[in-house]
Amino acid sequence: MANVLAFAEQRNGEIGGPARETTSVAARVASSLGGEAHALVIGGPGTGAKAADLGRYGAAVIAAAEHEALQDYNPDGYVKVVVDRVRDGAYDAVIFPATTLGKDLAPRVAALLDVPLAGDVTQLDVEGGALSVVRPIYAGKAFAHLTLNAKPALVSIRPNVFQAAENAAAGTVETYSAEVDPGSWGVRVLERKAAGEGALDVAEATIIVSGGRGMKDPSNWPLLEGLSDAIGEGVALGASRAVVDAGWRPHGEQVGQTGKTVSPKLYFAIGISGAIQHLAGMRTSKTIVAVNKDPDAPIFNVADYGIVGDLFDVVPRLTDEIKALKAKG
Repeated sequence: MANVLAFAEQRNGEIGGPARETTSVAARVASSLGGEAHALVIGGPGTGAKAADLGRYGAAVIAAAEHEALQDYNPDGYVKVVVDRVRDGAYDAVIFPATTLGKDLAPRVAALLDVPLAGDVTQLDVEGGALSVVRPIYAGKAFAHLTLNAKPALVSIRPNVFQAAENAAAGTVETYSAEVDPGSWGVRVLERKAAGEGALDVAEATIIVSGGRGMKDPSNWPLLEGLSDAIGEGVALGASRAVVDAGWRPHGEQVGQTGKTVSPKLYFAIGISGAIQHLAGMRTSKTIVAVNKDPDAPIFNVADYGIVGDLFDVVPRLTDEIKALKAKG
C-alpha cells in the first residue's frame, strides 16, 4: 500500500493546527495513492493520548514516540525518530509543516534519507502516482512547479494554506518508547523563553495585525493592540523587519523573508510600505487590508482593500467601527 506519513507537531504537549493540517493533507494524498495516512507525534510521556483526535482528520494510525528527553524539540533526537519511522513504514511520502520546527527538522530528515525536499509548498496534488507541488521562489516573485519522483517524497506545507478537513479514519494510537541516546546529542535545550502570556504565534494566527515603520514609535503600538482586542480571539500582532531591527518589537513577531511566513485569513498591514522581503512572508494571506498615507506604496499592489490615509486617524476609527458592529451582534 502507498501509505503517507504526516509529522504531527506538538507544542508544549498540545496538538495544534499544523498537526491537523499535515494529517489532513496526508489523508488526501494517501487516498489518491490508494493507501492510508499515518501520523507521527513525538514528545514526552502522555503525548499519544492528546494526539488521538488526529483520527478525525484522516489518520488511520497515530504513532506516538514518547520519551522524557523528547518533551522539548531536539534536532538530533527528533530526526532519528522520524527517519526510523519512515524506514520501518516504507512510506511513499512524508508531509511536514513549514513551521519554525518543521523548517529545521524536514531538511535533516531529507539529508539522512538522501532524497529531495520541496519546502514551503502552497499547492499539492497527485498526478500519475507522483506528487506535484507549487512553491514560491525568489521571495515570492515566481512560483516553481515540481514533480517529486523520489521515494519517499518529502514535502513541507505552508501553515494556514491547506485547510484541515475532517475525514474520519480509525485513529488507532500506537504508543511506543522511542530509542534515543540523549548523551550523544550535540544540542541541548537549556532554557525556553516564550512570548508574553496568552500571545498567539503569528505563524498560527487566523488574523494578524502588523505594524511597520509608519507607526513612528513603539509607544504607539497600543493602537494596534486596541484593534486586535476589538477583533477578538485568534488575532496575533506582527511587525515588519524595520520595526524589529529598531528594537520596537520582538523577532518572534517579524513577518517576512527573514522572519515568519504567514497565511492568515485576514492580514492588516498598518504603516507598512510593502518591501518585497515583507511581501514574501504574507502575500498568500486570504484577505489583505492595507493602511498607508502613501498612495504609491507597494503594499497596495497586493492588498484586497486599501485605505490611503493617516493611520493615526484610520486605526482608531476602524477599531470603533468593529466594536460597534460586534455590539450589534
